[in-house]
Amino acid sequence: MKVRNIWEEREARVRSIANAGGLDKAMKTGKVAGKINISTSEAVVLGLIRQNVRCYFAVFGHGSTDLAEVLRCYQDKGLIKVFNVRNEIEASHAACALRWVTGQKSAVVTSIGPGALQALSASLVPASDGIGIWYIFGDETTEDEGLNMQQIPYHKQGLFLQMCMVMGSSYSLHTPEALSTALRRGQITVDHPYRPGPFFLLLPMNVQPKVMQGHNVNELPSEKKVGIGAANGDYRVAAQWLLHAKKVIVRIGGGALHAGRPVSEFLELVDGVAVISPMASGVLPFHHPRNMAVGGSKGSLSGNYAMENADLLVAIGSRSVCQSDCSRTGYPRVRNVININPDFHDALHYNNTLAFPGDARLTLDKFNAEIKQHRSKLDGESAWLRGCARKRKEWEAYKAERYKNPVLYDPIWGKKVLTQPSAIKTAVDWAKKKDIIKFFDAGDVQANGFQIVEDDHPGTTFTETGASYMGFAVSALLATAVADKKFYGLAFTGDGSFMMNPQVLIDGVGHGARGCILLLDNRRMAAISGLQRAQYFCDFATNDKVKVNYIMLAKAVKGIESLSGGSSPEQLIDALDKAYAYPGLSLIHVPVYFGDNELGGLGVFGRWNVGNWCKETQALRHEWGL
Repeated sequence: MKVRNIWEEREARVRSIANAGGLDKAMKTGKVAGKINISTSEAVVLGLIRQNVRCYFAVFGHGSTDLAEVLRCYQDKGLIKVFNVRNEIEASHAACALRWVTGQKSAVVTSIGPGALQALSASLVPASDGIGIWYIFGDETTEDEGLNMQQIPYHKQGLFLQMCMVMGSSYSLHTPEALSTALRRGQITVDHPYRPGPFFLLLPMNVQPKVMQGHNVNELPSEKKVGIGAANGDYRVAAQWLLHAKKVIVRIGGGALHAGRPVSEFLELVDGVAVISPMASGVLPFHHPRNMAVGGSKGSLSGNYAMENADLLVAIGSRSVCQSDCSRTGYPRVRNVININPDFHDALHYNNTLAFPGDARLTLDKFNAEIKQHRSKLDGESAWLRGCARKRKEWEAYKAERYKNPVLYDPIWGKKVLTQPSAIKTAVDWAKKKDIIKFFDAGDVQANGFQIVEDDHPGTTFTETGASYMGFAVSALLATAVADKKFYGLAFTGDGSFMMNPQVLIDGVGHGARGCILLLDNRRMAAISGLQRAQYFCDFATNDKVKVNYIMLAKAVKGIESLSGGSSPEQLIDALDKAYAYPGLSLIHVPVYFGDNELGGLGVFGRWNVGNWCKETQALRHEWGL
C-alpha cells in the first residue's frame, strides 16, 4: 500500500509541476510542498531539472528500471525527453555533440556492468575536450548480499566508483540523503567555467526506489553560472618580452574560442602570426593575413614554418598535446613562453614561462591595453610576416595542386576514384555555402579535414581530436534530432569509424535525425597504414579484405536515403544536394584513393614521438629543453 501511495504522490506532483510551468514555480505557488516523500530516483530527476538537464540518452537495463519508471512519468507530462538508443558509446557521443554544438545539457543513463563500461570508455571524449556531461550508472546494491550480476566480480567495495574516479569526478549514492552533495559536485564538474568534464553518478539498485520521508526540496541545488576574470600577472614584463621578440607565434587552442576579436588585435600589436588548433577552427578567420593555419605533427607548410622559426611563443587556451606541438619539439628556437590558461598545469607546461591563469578574452584585453602604452599599431609588413606569408602561399598552392587532381587510379577499386583531399574539399565548400555543421571522425578523414577546412567563425566545424574516438562523428548526428535549436549535420567518416557505431542509422531514423553521413571508403585504417609505411615501409593488419556494400547496408534500414557519391566532385555535389533535400538521415558512400601517390593526401610536416621516430624526437626535446 505504501508503494502505491508513493506512486500516486508522484503522479500528482508531476502534474502540478507541469501545470505550473516548472518545479520552482510549483513550489512558489504551493502546488508542490517544500518537504515531500520522494524516492531517490525521482529526487535525482528533480535535482537535474533544477540544473536545466531535461534530455536523457538511455540504454536501460536491470540496473536502472526504477529510474526508468520515474523518467517515464516525467516524460509523459512533457517535463523531460528520453531518447533510447542501441549503444552506450553512441549515447555518450550524442550527448557530447549536443552540449558542444548547442550548449544544451543532457545525461547518459546506463545499467550496471558492460553498459556502464561502454559509456565510461566513451567519456574519454568529454574528458579530453572539456565538455560537461552527466553519466548515471546503475551500481551494485549496498547491502552486500553477495555478488550482483554484472558487477565487477571481486569481493571488494566500490570498484565501479574507483574506475569512474579515474576518468572524472564521481559519486556513489550509498546514502540517499547525500543527494544534494552529489548533485552539487556534479554541477561544479559539468558547468565548470574553464574545464568542464564528465560527472559519474552511481545509483545502487536498492537505493533507487528507497523513499526519503519529508525530503526538503530546497536542498536540491539550482543552476548557477560562474565565470572567471582576467589573470593576475606581470603584464609589464610580458609586454617587454613581446616587444623585444622578433618572431612571435601565437598558438590558439580550444580555450580561446570566444576570444577572436582580442586575438586579432593582439597579433597586430605584437607583429605575431597564429597557428590554429583543430578545435579552434574559425577563431581567426581562415583568410586572415596572420593566420598560418594548423601546425603540429599533422600540420601545414605555413603553420610548421612559423613554429620552427619563432623566437617567442604565446599559448592561449592550449593543452599542448603531443600532435599540436610535435611532442614538445615544435618550437626549437623559442626560449621564452607566455601562457594564458586558467588551468595551472597547462599554463606551466613549458619551462621559462610567464603564466597568466585567467579568462583568455579578458586577459588579452589587459595585454592589449598594456602593449598600447609602449607601441602603436605597426606600419607595413615586417620581415617575419612576409616570410610567413610566403609559406602560406606555398601551402595554398600545395593544396590547390591536389584539388586540381581530384581522382587517381586505385588498384583496390580497379578504377579512378576521388582522393580524400578532393572529396573533403568538395563537401566542406558545399557545407560552408549552406552554413551546415560539420563533424569529423578519427583517422585520415580527421587529419585531412583540419588541414582543409576554411572557417570564418567558430562553431561550424567540430573535430574530436581530444580522444580521436572512432565513431564520434556519425553518433553526433543524433544530436540533430534532440537539440532545441535544430541544425543539419554533415558527418565525415571513414569505413572503419562508421562500423564502430553504425546503429545511428536505426536510432537516427527512430528519433528523427536530419543530417548526412559522408562515408569515405578506402577499405583500410588509412591513417595507421600511412604511418606504418612512413616508419617501416610497409603496412600490416590495417587493411580490409572484406568487401562491404555500404549503400545496400544503409538501404536495409527503412527511412535512410542511401546514395552513391560517384567518382568526381560534380557527382559528389549532386549526391550532397539530394541528401540535403531529404527530410531525414542520409548516407553517401564515396570510394576514395589510398596509395603512395603524393597527390592522394596532404602530407605530414612535423615530428611525433611514436614508433621508430621516438629516439630522434626525444633527443631533440631534451637538447632544446623547453
